[in-house]
Amino acid sequence: MKIIYYSNSGNTEKMANLIAEGIINTGKTAEVINVSNANVNIFDDEDVVILGCPAMGDEVLEESEFEPFMEEISTRIQGKKVALFGSYGWGDGQWMRDWQERVESLGCTLINDGLIIQYEPEDNSSECIEFGMSIAKA
Repeated sequence: MKIIYYSNSGNTEKMANLIAEGIINTGKTAEVINVSNANVNIFDDEDVVILGCPAMGDEVLEESEFEPFMEEISTRIQGKKVALFGSYGWGDGQWMRDWQERVESLGCTLINDGLIIQYEPEDNSSECIEFGMSIAKA
């Protein structure tokens, strides 16, 4: 399974690595890839799409790397199961709700409601690991 993420402060990257740990705990493989190293066809042979991006600015996806990647894959992920995650510093998670709606409108099935963690995932590391395990079982 491939986990594509963008991280500005390092919090979403930590989440990605903990989610990978959860996937690996189920006996499956997980590869954590920064969005700057991902290409448009990275999910072509995958049944599950795992994406991580923090809330930026006015609770939106990061606009210079992650948003263009989402646009590029939007026509390629229809019919796939999708798991979303990310960190935030303020707000109430509106970026995640908007992102979920967007992914569903592309014809994808959300694995769950997504995982959002305020600031650093340190106190929520078990939550990230469990999220990875639930993705592996989906």
